[in-house]
Amino acid sequence: MWQIHQAFTMTHEFPVCFDRGTLSPDNTLLADIVALAGKGCHRILPVIDDEVLKGHPDLIDRLKAYADTHSERIELIEPPLMVRGGEICKSEPVEVDEFYQRTQTDRIDRHSFALVIGGGAVIDAMGYAAATAHRGIRLIRMPTTVLAQNDAGIGVKNAINYRGRKNYLGTFTTPFAVINDYDFLSSLPDRDRICGMAEAVKVALIRDGEFFHWLHQARERLAAFEPEAMEHMIARCAELHLNHIRTSGDPFEQGSARPLDFGHWGAHRMEELSGSELRHGEAVAIGIALDSLYSHAQGMIDTETLLAIRDTLEGVGFTLRHPALEKLDIDAALQGFREHLGGKLCITLLTEAGHAEEVGEIDLAMMHDCRQQLLEAKWPA
Repeated sequence: MWQIHQAFTMTHEFPVCFDRGTLSPDNTLLADIVALAGKGCHRILPVIDDEVLKGHPDLIDRLKAYADTHSERIELIEPPLMVRGGEICKSEPVEVDEFYQRTQTDRIDRHSFALVIGGGAVIDAMGYAAATAHRGIRLIRMPTTVLAQNDAGIGVKNAINYRGRKNYLGTFTTPFAVINDYDFLSSLPDRDRICGMAEAVKVALIRDGEFFHWLHQARERLAAFEPEAMEHMIARCAELHLNHIRTSGDPFEQGSARPLDFGHWGAHRMEELSGSELRHGEAVAIGIALDSLYSHAQGMIDTETLLAIRDTLEGVGFTLRHPALEKLDIDAALQGFREHLGGKLCITLLTEAGHAEEVGEIDLAMMHDCRQQLLEAKWPA
């Protein structure tokens, strides 16, 4: 036998920026990011979440004015590609095909940019489109929701749903850049602002006990959407997510350990059971509560920590009971998660605030009991 062992490494890097007034003509951030691709004028196709346009009806005019001001670097491709906001753009991804068509009709190539402005679902779907068209078009993400700015819009995953399976089709592709503009959050409904806080609680619980303590203490300020508290929560949550991706040794999830999915094994299934009426962040909050109850039942965390988790989640505005939780087939959901991980179950549980460990088995009877406790709001005293 004769073989050649092929091996090579690549460095992936991209800036994640936190800003206000990104599209003000005198703000050079976007133009400076585009210029990182080289000298000259670069073609940009704006891809816009239609829900964002409702809250910011002057967005297209602002984009045009910005491009006019920075015409030596930016050529705006018109009209923008409009995408239906929310999970529908992932479950019925007609806009993905529209993006492919626009790459042909508007001569968008691998040296062009897609500027995706929207919530996490739109960023997921159109990131998938950008990653697969021409085998990769430069993507600048401009997340517009709390959840997208602190989690969904800053990582390396892109995905759409397929035959009822959430995120079944997807890629791991780094964006060219991410710009988190806090000004977009002002038009969000309260429910959407609350939803994004679940991922902050999650990453704090598994990575940073001091941050979790801050979230617990600041829960009333966060519930009131105090700007300073919200911005700190988003930036620190994003920092922890990015640090995990950078240092875990498994940024493209080749292994089974998925600590960033704490609370998620049941959350995705509950979203599906509710027909997406239950938002991702709301389902994750319930999932965190369920797995925290199970961690406590296993003797891994104390009652004080468990109640602090409950008080933090409820304090920022989450409801920890929903009909989808009652419908959840725990056995099937765990099996589906096992398949998602490649056949080996790996569930993240807490050992204390800021620390977690992976387990390969779940006591189903105990998990059923914890689900019932959560449904009946019977928390340990």
